[in-house]
Amino acid sequence: MEAKPSLEALSEPERLEEMTLAVLNKYARDTNNLIPILQAIHSYAGYLSYETIGLIARELKISEHEIFGTASFYAQFKFEKPGQHLIRCCTGTACFVGGGGVILEAVESKLDIVPGQTTKDGMFSLERVACLGCCALAPVVTIDGEVYGQMSPAKLSRAIDKIYRTESVKSD
Repeated sequence: MEAKPSLEALSEPERLEEMTLAVLNKYARDTNNLIPILQAIHSYAGYLSYETIGLIARELKISEHEIFGTASFYAQFKFEKPGQHLIRCCTGTACFVGGGGVILEAVESKLDIVPGQTTKDGMFSLERVACLGCCALAPVVTIDGEVYGQMSPAKLSRAIDKIYRTESVKSD
């Protein structure tokens, strides 16, 4: 019997398929465990691909529509591969009054995306949030979970440029 290749030797889609099958086995391929199954896969991949939803549907013998309907009910599930870096712009009351809307417009313009999208190069995803819980620092943006207070369009532009410079140095 031939040994299975290690997960590291597999392509990204193959790793995701292997991991999905392992999660399904962990939850006994029971449709009553659909949400924990989706959470585990989403936690691993950062999103639920349409291919993964199809695989889950085949393995659980339920429709893709049922899975998508369940997953799309919850805001935590994303269906597109996220960018390497997540920018969250707060538009809650304190942030909005402090210029949060202008900051969001500036980042949309700079990256040519709107909330819920990822840049074409896969570097950034953008989300609009109602409140980040840092109202005293308004307006607030987070990048990869790091809080940036008293944000301005210029400061955010510099932070994005710095990430691009850092990433280009890593790839050299």
